[in-house]
Amino acid sequence: MQASKRNRRRNGDTYRSFRRIPLAAAVALAFAAPAWAQDAAPPQKEREARTLDTVTVTAQKREENLQKVPISLQVLGNSQLEQQNVASFADYAKMIPSLSYGTAGGGVFSGPGFVQVYMRGVASGGDGNHSGSQPSVGMYLDEQPITTIQGALDIHMYDIDRVEALAGPQGTLYGASSQSGTVRIITRKPDPSGFSAGVAAEVNAIDGGGIGHVLEGFVNLPIKENTAAVRLVGWQKHDAGYVDNLHGTRTYPTSGIVDDNADLAEKNYNTADTVGMRAALRFDINDRWTITPHVIAQKQKAYGSAGIDPMVGSAAAGYDASSGEMAVKHFYPEFSDDRWYQAAMTVEGKIGNFDLTYVFSHLKRDVDSASDYSDYGYWYDALAGYGAYFYDDNGDLINPAQHIDAKDGYKRTSHELRIASPQDNRVRLVAGLFWQQQSHDIEQRYRIDGLASDLSVSGWPETIWLTQQDRRDRDQAVFGQVSFDATDKLELTAGGRWFRSENGLKGYFGFANGYSSGSSLDPADRYGEAGCLAQYGAPSNWEPYDGAPCKVVDKQVKENDATYRLNATWKIDDKKLVYATWSQGYRPGGINRRGTLPPYVSDFLTNYEAGWKTSWADGTLIFNGAVFRENWKDFQFSYLGQNGLTEIRNANQARIDGVELDLSWAATYNLQFTGSFAWYDAKLTENFCGWLKPDGKPETVCPAGTLDPNGDAVDGPQAAAGTSLPVTPRFKGALSARYSFELGSGEAYWQASLSHAGKRRVDMRGAETALLGYLDGYTLVDLSTGWRKDSWSVDLFLKNAFDERAQMSRFAQCAALTCGAEPYTVIAQPRTFGVRVSKEF
Repeated sequence: MQASKRNRRRNGDTYRSFRRIPLAAAVALAFAAPAWAQDAAPPQKEREARTLDTVTVTAQKREENLQKVPISLQVLGNSQLEQQNVASFADYAKMIPSLSYGTAGGGVFSGPGFVQVYMRGVASGGDGNHSGSQPSVGMYLDEQPITTIQGALDIHMYDIDRVEALAGPQGTLYGASSQSGTVRIITRKPDPSGFSAGVAAEVNAIDGGGIGHVLEGFVNLPIKENTAAVRLVGWQKHDAGYVDNLHGTRTYPTSGIVDDNADLAEKNYNTADTVGMRAALRFDINDRWTITPHVIAQKQKAYGSAGIDPMVGSAAAGYDASSGEMAVKHFYPEFSDDRWYQAAMTVEGKIGNFDLTYVFSHLKRDVDSASDYSDYGYWYDALAGYGAYFYDDNGDLINPAQHIDAKDGYKRTSHELRIASPQDNRVRLVAGLFWQQQSHDIEQRYRIDGLASDLSVSGWPETIWLTQQDRRDRDQAVFGQVSFDATDKLELTAGGRWFRSENGLKGYFGFANGYSSGSSLDPADRYGEAGCLAQYGAPSNWEPYDGAPCKVVDKQVKENDATYRLNATWKIDDKKLVYATWSQGYRPGGINRRGTLPPYVSDFLTNYEAGWKTSWADGTLIFNGAVFRENWKDFQFSYLGQNGLTEIRNANQARIDGVELDLSWAATYNLQFTGSFAWYDAKLTENFCGWLKPDGKPETVCPAGTLDPNGDAVDGPQAAAGTSLPVTPRFKGALSARYSFELGSGEAYWQASLSHAGKRRVDMRGAETALLGYLDGYTLVDLSTGWRKDSWSVDLFLKNAFDERAQMSRFAQCAALTCGAEPYTVIAQPRTFGVRVSKEF
């Protein structure tokens, strides 16, 4: 570890001059391109207009022209993904205004691979950790879901055909976890018609940070002429760091113990190394049936924290005086070892004139991680003197700082069988069956070094709290959608999805008996070793559960319901249509990880939408848009409750009003503009008091002086009606311009892209907002230029050209009312200069 750290420092010194390449040089390189082209571009081409390409999508489970699909759908094609140098989720998320995201906090490792995705402002906040609500946005790789219970896989974006972002409820065709939208990553498929291959290499340097690189390649190999082929894709990359872990000390108030992180201090320590592969085989059994097995696997080892701490120089946080603009001061190792694979198979064929499709997928993901949790120990000590309760076997006070060792295992298996009638029929049908099962095996050890044996969970030395639980989610559905051409202008569509879901949770959570495990509670509500005593009596009678002292929770909840969709589309002519949609989406309920709490139930989103798809000026201008209102009923709200453990409640009602616009314009043969913009007004429509009524519904009437279920008087609602929902700004937009021209014997280009997001709340609740504040609005500018000749391409890019400290998300290590005075802000990667060389064969 120390050798690795020295090597990274040495590399940083070696390439320091490269890292400081002036911004002016790259800007001049990008904007000098039009001058080069003055004599290069043929005058005739300057006068011509380039017609925009037709985009084919499969968003509605069949191939269709994007401009004929009556939903709010944004597509990033292969050319646009390559032109924008899209390599990860964060790269394409800034180009899709309906898409927002946050980073896990609450003691969870906050590096890459732990993204929480939201669409259209349907977000109550991400202040929860492991095994919370299922995601509200469905993520798919081709036909296969890639969302685990904690969040979606961050697919490496190489050899990708397109990204489809379906905004609004997609509950009919995509079901659970597509409550507010669906994102589909469509890969390039094996092609039996001929051999092709490509390789690419990139080196990049972060201003003030380290040096990174990317190596990528693919090969398409026909196996049998026109009937079988295999496509292999591989990548290896090193993400450079830019956050420093500063050397310093921290003094704990009760004991006066001083902690020192000299062994862990390091510059640019939030690095990540990734290696992955993807393989697909296409085999045409005959002219009517095709089978496509597919596997993708990746291993990522990440270090450090993506969040920066503005209090690293503050005596209020117990630190000595030192500071750093992009820095933290952490005292325990932080890493994530994330390994996953997904195996899938798609079978497509015809029965008569009907298309039959079967899709199978199996995802397995294992994550070993370690997280610094010392803020929890410090702030509980500073505010409540908790440091007096932690001692060693000699009875002496010890450093109360905590750190977390975690092992999370995720599995997801799904089957879908669907049938579709011919597209040229007046009446068209898509119908199917869906089944899936997913699991989350949780092991979390909250550790205090030197902790006394009687304070440690039995069998787990130095462990003040242990979570050893197994979660299982199952759902089955029948779905169908019928479209009918009432006239040659009017199309009517109706669809529904009837589902049954089940969620179960069992295992151990809590303290050792020598500390506190709810021993003052009713025996049925006790947890930890106190719960073991209440259930089994003396320790000799305990029945261990997966290495934990016993099983203190074993609950499940079942639900069944339905969602529906109605749509009317009016085709003005072959280039223009308008539509109106009423649709519903849902997210399943479940059991709280703190098993003594009541379960939470499904929440539903109802969407009222009107939109248009139009093409103008002989196909050189596309202007699409939608206006909508969405009502969010009894939405699930995750937050860090007692002991920093996630609690989920059905909170309240909310409403989101919005407008989305999408524009593409081929201004000349050489110059093209693309832009996407969204305005949202997302807010509560009733008070959020913070507890449930006896009938299980959220309490919404709680003026100052009202007694909560614990008998304590409240100051009023935690969030009043009219409060803005967090995470999503009122405005988000992206705009790009690309100018291509002939240069020498090849083709060159320059490109400028701008993305903007407005001010955002971090938390829905008022008291927490007073501590965590708001995320500032930001504008990011990316510049690039390049030249292509025959099969060779060279690209130079400058991401975040003006080095904006764009605030992407914010979190605290524990509950905001305790640790919120020391929040962590995740920022966009600082200015990064890169060179990419690629070749096709």
